[in-house]
Amino acid sequence: MRRDLPRLLLLLALVTLTCNFPQLFASEPDTWSRWRGPLRTGESPTADPPIKWSEESNVRWKKKLPGLGHSSPVVWGDRIFLTSAIPYGRILPPVPVTAPGAHDNLDVTQKHRFVVLCYRRSTGDLLWQKTVNDLLPHEGGHYTGSLASASPVTDGKHVYAWFGSHGLFALDFDGEVVWEHKLPKLQSKHAHGEGASFALEDGILVLNCDHEHQSFIRTVNAETGKTIWEKERDEVTSWASPLIVNRNEGALAVVAGTDRIRAYDLKNGEVVWSCGGLSANVVATPVASGDILIAASSYDTRAMVAINMKGAKGDLTGTDHVLWTTTQRTPYVPSMLLVNDHVWFLRHYQNILSRRNIKTGEESIGPFRLPGVTNMYASPVSAEGRIYITDLDGRTLVFKAGAEPAFLALNRLDDRFAATPALVGGDLVLRGHEYLYCIADDKD
Repeated sequence: MRRDLPRLLLLLALVTLTCNFPQLFASEPDTWSRWRGPLRTGESPTADPPIKWSEESNVRWKKKLPGLGHSSPVVWGDRIFLTSAIPYGRILPPVPVTAPGAHDNLDVTQKHRFVVLCYRRSTGDLLWQKTVNDLLPHEGGHYTGSLASASPVTDGKHVYAWFGSHGLFALDFDGEVVWEHKLPKLQSKHAHGEGASFALEDGILVLNCDHEHQSFIRTVNAETGKTIWEKERDEVTSWASPLIVNRNEGALAVVAGTDRIRAYDLKNGEVVWSCGGLSANVVATPVASGDILIAASSYDTRAMVAINMKGAKGDLTGTDHVLWTTTQRTPYVPSMLLVNDHVWFLRHYQNILSRRNIKTGEESIGPFRLPGVTNMYASPVSAEGRIYITDLDGRTLVFKAGAEPAFLALNRLDDRFAATPALVGGDLVLRGHEYLYCIADDKD
């Protein structure tokens, strides 16, 4: 009997693993759990969404959305999560704003309900809608933005929603608030509003709070909602989301800013390395593959920097760790897409597409003027070797991401799109100004 005990224990372990196999692995192909997807690059390694669609074909369902939000949807299995801000009540007299650029701002003179929504991916049914805050916003924001622009994130147990100054919240999958984390009122440049998304890694939430007073980066315990550490940043307003980079020595939280790109030790907040070279008003989130990181901006000047992070410490500006730079056609609002060691990016937010080798900076093809699409605020996404680019006027261009891109389709829906799509399984989930769409093959 004793001789058989190890064999029995092994058999029991195998049975347990087999029983739990679906829970451990089955949800992964149907997951777009954070901003920029499972690889943090804009690419899904498992999705295979349709190439062609319209209001009459390949729309599994379309649901009217409450309020307004530009946050991108995130998906876990059969659940879609997103956020919105719903105006209500008496319209107050306009509040005069004298800051430069104020003519570009929304006139927010109503109270708003800040809500988190959960839809069933298979049917489009609204499973729940939870109001997590209710107030008169202290800033209106840019007319192209929204009061719910930070994309949520989920770990399969909770969904986390950040409304900038209006609070960070954790909810369970039944829509009950688990905890709330308060933040100070951030004063954005020209009162253009807040919009950076946040990151989750190893139970740690990372928030970039760059604004016109004392900027800071803060990490929050995902289980408790308590601050883990906070570091001041010598930066002005930015809208760049943190990128988590994993390495043998521990994870880094990389945040791009006007003054420098900084890599923080995720555990204690110490700056491991930094590098200058970007311009003002940084919006695009960096991307990384292996030891190479690409960061870019395009407001007053254009800039893109490729950094070799292997062994990087201290100030990397002007060192051999900077692999290459360019000032040509760099992105402003849409973030970059990384596919097969090439970074794809749009000029500013316009319809000129470039591709560069991340190791050398070589531009062997392009640039390309994209047919049929104009202003892009959504970031490009990719699956099955195809790239999907969605513009503000409801059009999505699909093309093959080869050595010579082959344009496959130009699709049009009756909505406007600033949020980046989510790609899961055979679905493409699109969040518009008015509707939430699930694009899927009619044969599915």
